[in-house]
Amino acid sequence: MLRLTTALTALAIAAPAFAEEVNIYSYRQPELLAPLTDAFTAETGIKVNVAYLKKGLVERLKAEGRRSPADLILTVDISRLATAVDAGVTQPIESETLKANVPSLYHDPAGQWWGLTTRARIVYASKDRVDPADITTYEDLADPKWKGRICTRSGTHVYTLALVAAMIEHHGEEKAKTWLEGVKANLARKPQGNDRAQVKAIWAGECDISFGNTYYMGKMLSDEEQKDWANSVNVLFPTFENGGTHVNISGVSMTKSAPNKEAALKMMEFLTSPKAQEIYASANYEYPIAPGTEAIDLVKSWGDFEVDNVNLMDLAAHRGQALKLVEEVDFDG
Repeated sequence: MLRLTTALTALAIAAPAFAEEVNIYSYRQPELLAPLTDAFTAETGIKVNVAYLKKGLVERLKAEGRRSPADLILTVDISRLATAVDAGVTQPIESETLKANVPSLYHDPAGQWWGLTTRARIVYASKDRVDPADITTYEDLADPKWKGRICTRSGTHVYTLALVAAMIEHHGEEKAKTWLEGVKANLARKPQGNDRAQVKAIWAGECDISFGNTYYMGKMLSDEEQKDWANSVNVLFPTFENGGTHVNISGVSMTKSAPNKEAALKMMEFLTSPKAQEIYASANYEYPIAPGTEAIDLVKSWGDFEVDNVNLMDLAAHRGQALKLVEEVDFDG
């Protein structure tokens, strides 16, 4: 708590000190953003201040109101972006540059949020114990043949809820609930830990399959302690039976109270530019979305996939239903 309070206090104090600056509240750690913020400052001369909030970003903005020093929020997951919009702490942005850089699938039609990178919600599967041909769809994972073989993080985590919301979008609430019950029946242990903890469990022989975001493979391969975990699994790209592979985004919004609106818009346009997209995607092992950009070779080596072409705002609209289903089936119990 001391670290968070200090960071926010420092940001607030710094706010009036510079004519050209941008203040960011971020769910992503400053070290992940440093390559971007440094490049932006070098190109424009505009100072960037980042306050990292592990949680409570929207609540902080609501409490600060018009006095908030924050110009932009950076976050991951469509539900977090939608929550900020619903809370009334963002403002719509009209920019031809943003529209040119961000495909329509990855920005709010009203301009309240703009995507930066994507990641796929895939399956990590044991190289020794799972034939990749046996998992082609998300629906497959409710098959009783996987009983006692699946590990996953909490059902109430935003990544899980987004996948359940996508299942609702494709099949309706009743079938999504049946699928969720099937997956729960196949769990090797109670949901726990993060995505990397599931891969460690596969490596240790506790389960054979887990859900995970693609970028965790890059993070594990870059960590000497976790390389063996990563090398014990295949990255599989399941699809929905009537769709593609589930993806989610990292994104940016301008706060309703942004005191440095002009500089903040420059930052948003920079963040969505091909140059910045490739810097950001490379640093985080994600997929850039600006036209003409490509993922780094390591990320491309995991394979090609067809993106599930559903509207992300539709998924966000299902997040309440998704949480209700998770609680009804007592997924974490």
